Amino acid sequence: SVLIMQGDALLGIFTERDYARKIALKGLSSTDALLADVMTARLYVVGPRQTVQECLGIMTQGKLRHLPVVEGGQVIGLISIGDLVNAQLAQQRFLIEQMESYIRG
Repeated sequence: SVLIMQGDALLGIFTERDYARKIALKGLSSTDALLADVMTARLYVVGPRQTVQECLGIMTQGKLRHLPVVEGGQVIGLISIGDLVNAQLAQQRFLIEQMESYIRG
């Protein structure tokens, strides 16, 4: 995914899904298609203090794989479903290690 910016303003996001649905499946040429016509302009964004669970909920509801992270009107990052799954796995591993340590004494 690529964030489409004009200066500091976030205009949209262009994803593999956009390419497949709006260019490839319609038989268009990617060299002729305008980004403004094929990007997703209706954006979901999150803030840096939102939880992994909240982000996963937004992604599930919107059928998204990437979310721009915005703070104070500025884009500060882009988070993927893989980032969130890895964070959850790391948290689960940590909890398992803590439980095993407790059980062992």
